[in-house]
Amino acid sequence: MELLSPAGNIEKLEYCYTYGADAAYIGLKNFSLRVKADNFYEDEYKKVIQLKQAFPGRRLHCALNISFHNDEIDRLKSEMPYFKNYPIDAFIVQDLGIVPLLQKEFPTAQIHLSTQASCMNREAVKMYKSIGFSRVVMGREASLKEIAQIKEAVPEMEIECFVHGAMCIAYSGRCLMSAYVNGRSGQSGFCSHTCRWDYDVLIDKKELNSIDSQSSVGKSLAQSGILALREHERPDEYFPVYEGENFTAVLSSKDLCMIDHLADFKKAGVDSLKIEGRMKSVYYVALITQAYRKALDELEGVIPKGASKAYIKELYNVSHRPFSTGFYYNRADADKTASGVSESAFELAAEIGECLTDEQVQEVLEQGSKLKEKRLAEYNALVPQAKKAYDERMKKQGERVLDTVCYIEGYKMYNVKPLNMINKDTYIEVITPNNAPFALDHKDFKLVNPVTGEIYNWCCDGHPCVIYTDISLCKGALLRAALTKKTFVC
Repeated sequence: MELLSPAGNIEKLEYCYTYGADAAYIGLKNFSLRVKADNFYEDEYKKVIQLKQAFPGRRLHCALNISFHNDEIDRLKSEMPYFKNYPIDAFIVQDLGIVPLLQKEFPTAQIHLSTQASCMNREAVKMYKSIGFSRVVMGREASLKEIAQIKEAVPEMEIECFVHGAMCIAYSGRCLMSAYVNGRSGQSGFCSHTCRWDYDVLIDKKELNSIDSQSSVGKSLAQSGILALREHERPDEYFPVYEGENFTAVLSSKDLCMIDHLADFKKAGVDSLKIEGRMKSVYYVALITQAYRKALDELEGVIPKGASKAYIKELYNVSHRPFSTGFYYNRADADKTASGVSESAFELAAEIGECLTDEQVQEVLEQGSKLKEKRLAEYNALVPQAKKAYDERMKKQGERVLDTVCYIEGYKMYNVKPLNMINKDTYIEVITPNNAPFALDHKDFKLVNPVTGEIYNWCCDGHPCVIYTDISLCKGALLRAALTKKTFVC
């Protein structure tokens, strides 16, 4: 089965491939349902081409899955020459109006039906196949049993299913709530996630006298979970309501997580497993992609049984709502709502770049040596009284003068992009494409200013930085910092 990961920008696309995705899906400006993702524009196609060359065999899917108005169709036609710069293997669409245009302009690209089209039966799949679709991204209301029946009826059609990430409470995401409340249509890519907002509970004044909102009984009732929202036109459908401090949560779906059920997808004949999240972070993309890659590798016998366990555990180290199996086994699982988000115990501290060449390392070491010699010369030039004053100041404020780096046998330097604060008390773990996260003791690395050769006591976003260590790292590795204080276990 193919593993398909989300890429909201060029950086995330590289992490998709680096951490094991067989394919990644992107959006192009103005034509994707995730307009708040960075998406792709201008000359980024050059970097995409380079990435595909660096990761031969990896596929690139492009989401053109908005509902098109006439002026948007015209703009799509006018921008076709630009789209042709991208090495796109497949387009994901829901609007049938653009299919002939894509087939004409991209004769070798596949056409995939978006989940927004809510395709959930074999006759619909047959129809889409007849007009040139090679893959259907199943509507999220389809069960695994139904998917297996569809695959049996139309075996030549590829089937793609979402397996992880946020789910919309609406029917396959076709929600008008956002447009109704504040004029931002989810079908044009501007969903404001109105269903996840905090809501007030309004009580009829006739009923107000019978409810003491200040009493502990009233508070207990509101927080009990037995209250429900019922839509007038659907009197037999109930949505749980949970009231917390200054908010009420309604219509917020649990997140989908199917990593423990991949064998069932294989048995059902599913061809591609899709992770949601083009607006998610690099940290999310890397860990989720890696977990599903390892789980699939274990399923296929590429790695030993049980070897994916450490990676799967990391699904809980990214922010998420409570997990669910959605509609795949029964509707009751999908109908359960959630409030709040489970926060990660970590934050992304830094991204690791290329390993420095021997010449580059020597240059950094020389900068450190020159600075050390300069300081010594300045000190030796001081008169005795000034030296004494300097020595006393150093005893009190010595850490303000940073040490300089020197050669250490077996150590290498890697470029680092700091994103959050790292200091001497920060508990750091390393994430690499081929290893489960592991602790990095401060005695095993130094963060160095490559311009001056000084060793940082702390660094954060905006600081030029390399990491000097004997730990084997690679481009695409990540450093994460614990949000609560941890200690190293010897």
